Amino acid sequence: MRNFITILCALFPVIFISFAGCRRSAETSLTIAGSTSVQPFAELLAELYMQKHPGVEINVQGGGSSAGIRAVQNRICDIGMSSRPLTPEEQNLQQWTIALDGIVLIVHNQNPVRNITLEQLKDVFSGKIRNWRELGGPDQKITVITREEGSGTRGCFEEIVMHGAHFAADALVQDSNGAVREIVASDPSAIGYISFGLVDERVRALAVNGITPSESTIIAHTYPLARRFLFLTNGEPNALARSFLEFVLSPEGQKTLADEGLIKAVP
Repeated sequence: MRNFITILCALFPVIFISFAGCRRSAETSLTIAGSTSVQPFAELLAELYMQKHPGVEINVQGGGSSAGIRAVQNRICDIGMSSRPLTPEEQNLQQWTIALDGIVLIVHNQNPVRNITLEQLKDVFSGKIRNWRELGGPDQKITVITREEGSGTRGCFEEIVMHGAHFAADALVQDSNGAVREIVASDPSAIGYISFGLVDERVRALAVNGITPSESTIIAHTYPLARRFLFLTNGEPNALARSFLEFVLSPEGQKTLADEGLIKAVP
């Protein structure tokens, strides 16, 4: 699925010609693409919207934040999804913050380490620190788990933590928050990063620079790895896209996201 948007971008001229012949479906069909972190929440919102609007079809695709941004820039999709901030070159897109989130560092429940600094995180994930003993933990090799290239979560982590450093060559690469959480829950030596809303009792969240990830610290942006979940449009959205965006930002849409563990963008 990750290559889906890349393929679409390569076939853009052909798709555009076909798309021109299908304009009438724009009133009843919506395509959303991008961040795999945002994707499960978008799918849930789309399902609720379609239940309220029979005859409307909303297709939600993953592919990663960067692929989603390119897709909406090229008008291949109606709404792009991003879990990372836009670069200066991407600021021409219209941004709709649908929820707040934080990237949370998780370890096994038996791990005695409670806090880690941003500098230590960079050293751990780049392979400079390889043993929990160096962080006040047991004499145990660290198992590093990261996300796949193109993931918005990985993109944010690279921007905030890695600052150009490469991930350790032996880091395990997983393609979803859920996969990272499952490995950490079963491996006492593992460390990984996932969305705040997906942390559960099977793993322990670490404080970063002494700040515990919580709703209040993420809203206040005092937690160092706080971020926004974005929907993106290329200019003014069409009527159907606007209707869907209004639903997402409505009290019902925001409650749905809060029930799934995210933090409301509209209080």
